[in-house]
Amino acid sequence: MANLFDAARRRPLADRMRPATFDAFLGQDHLVGDGKPLRRLLESRGPIPSMILWGPPGCGKTTLARLISLHAGLAFEEFSAVTSGVKEARAVIAAARHRAEPTILFVDEIHRFNRAQQDAFLPCVEDGTVILIGATTENPSFEVNAPLLSRCAVYMLHALADEQVGTLLDRAGIEMRDGARDALVGLAGGDARAALNVLETTAASGDVTAERVREVAQRRVLRYDKDREEHYNVVSAFIKSMRGSDADAALYWMARMLEAGEDPLFVSRRMVIFASEDVGNADPRALLVANAAKEAVDFVGMPEGWIPLAQAATYLSTAPKSNASYKAYLAAREDVEKTRNDPVPLHLRNAPTKLMKDLEYGKGYQYAHDFEGAKTDQQHLPENLRGREYYKPGTAGFETEIRRRIEEHRAARRKPPSI
Repeated sequence: MANLFDAARRRPLADRMRPATFDAFLGQDHLVGDGKPLRRLLESRGPIPSMILWGPPGCGKTTLARLISLHAGLAFEEFSAVTSGVKEARAVIAAARHRAEPTILFVDEIHRFNRAQQDAFLPCVEDGTVILIGATTENPSFEVNAPLLSRCAVYMLHALADEQVGTLLDRAGIEMRDGARDALVGLAGGDARAALNVLETTAASGDVTAERVREVAQRRVLRYDKDREEHYNVVSAFIKSMRGSDADAALYWMARMLEAGEDPLFVSRRMVIFASEDVGNADPRALLVANAAKEAVDFVGMPEGWIPLAQAATYLSTAPKSNASYKAYLAAREDVEKTRNDPVPLHLRNAPTKLMKDLEYGKGYQYAHDFEGAKTDQQHLPENLRGREYYKPGTAGFETEIRRRIEEHRAARRKPPSI
C-alpha cells in the first residue's frame, strides 16, 4: 500500500484532484450545468461529436474531456501536441480501429500541430473511428484548419471565478494561514492548475502563509502571447479605452501589455497612430505628445519607459476626439479607386522646361500669397471631382476653429471658376 501511495504522491496535486463526476466539476456552468448544451448531449446518450475545447490555461479542458469519456463509457487516449507528433497519433488511431466502439482521442494543445499535421485526423474523424477532443488556448478560427474545424463542435470555456478557485483550494485539505488562501486566489487569475501547483510547492517546504506563497510564486505569470489572439485582444482594449476617453482603463490595459513583456515601442507606435486617427485636429498637440513619448521611451528604455508612456496614454484618453482626417482620407482613397484618374489640371502642373510652358503647364495658376488672406477661388481637384468635400471637421476642440476656416475656403471655391 505504501508503494501505491507514494506513486500517487508523485503525481502533481492538480492531477490528483481531478473530479470524477460532473457534480464535483467547478466552472463552465454554461456548458455542463443542469440543462446546458454539453450536459444535455451526454445525458441523452446520443452520439458524441468531435469537439474543440477552447479556453485559458487551468480552466478544466483536460478534466472535461476525461469526464466525457467516463460518462460515455468509451476508451480514452490522451497525448499532448507539445511532446508527441503525428506518428504517435497514427499509432493511437491504428489501435482504435480494432475496437468495437469509437475511441475518444484527446489532443492537448492541438494548435501546436500545423495545418498539414492536423489533416492526419480527418479520415478517422470522418469515419467515426475516433471522437476527437482537441484542447486549445488559442482561437480555433485561426489555429485549427477549416476541414477539421467543420467536423467539430466548438465549446468555449472561461477562466474560473475567484470563488471557484478558492473552493478548489479548500478541497486540497492543506492548511493555509495568514491570508495564504486569498494570495493564492489572486495569483492564480482563474487558473486552477496554477493555484494548486503553487499551493503544493509551498506546502512541501513549510507552512502555507501569504508571504511564503508570494515567495514561491515570485510573480503572477500574465497570460499574454505576443503573436496570438490575447495580444490583439489586449491591444484592442487599450485603444478602445483611449477612444472612449477612459484614462483609467487605458492605463490598466497598457500595464497588462508592459508587465507581460510587450515591446514598449509597439505600445508607443499604437499611440502615435491613435493620435492621428482618433484625436486628429481636435487637438493637434496629441500627435506631438505621442511622438515625444515614443522618442522618450526609445531614449530611456525600460523599466522607466512606462512613465512617458503613461503620460501619453492619459493625454490621449482625455483629449477631444475627432476621426475626421482619418475618414477624409478613406473617402479620397475611394474616389481614387472608383473614379477615372484624370490628368492633373494644367494650371497645377509645374513647368521647369520651355516645352512645358509652351504646352501651358502652370498657366492660370493663382499663387495664394498674392491674394488677400492667401485665399483664392481656384479649384485644385480634377474637373470630374469638382466640388468634392472629403474633410468634414467636427465640433470638438481645435476643430471648431478649423471648421470655421475651411468653410471660408470652401465658400470661395464654390464660386464659378475664374480660369
